[in-house]
Amino acid sequence: MNSSGRIENQVYSSRVLRSEFDRHWKTCIARSGYVIYTATANRAKVEVLLADGSTKLLEFPKGGRVLVGGGGTSHYSKPHKATTL
Repeated sequence: MNSSGRIENQVYSSRVLRSEFDRHWKTCIARSGYVIYTATANRAKVEVLLADGSTKLLEFPKGGRVLVGGGGTSHYSKPHKATTL
């Protein structure tokens, strides 16, 4: 695993095939149909598999959010740390 990551600002992606959230998230569904994941602790983690076959580990501070919509569109709040695995 690459131990260094980079801090990213607000990002969106339509390349996410699968996301796995650790236990530090709460979930709700917005009227728009987006699923909203909110980090309940610092360093809440999400491992994402992208369409190109790469995997990234994303770490969020408490209160960080991930919005997931139809077709695999994901929006990530700022800031968060992204590390390529």
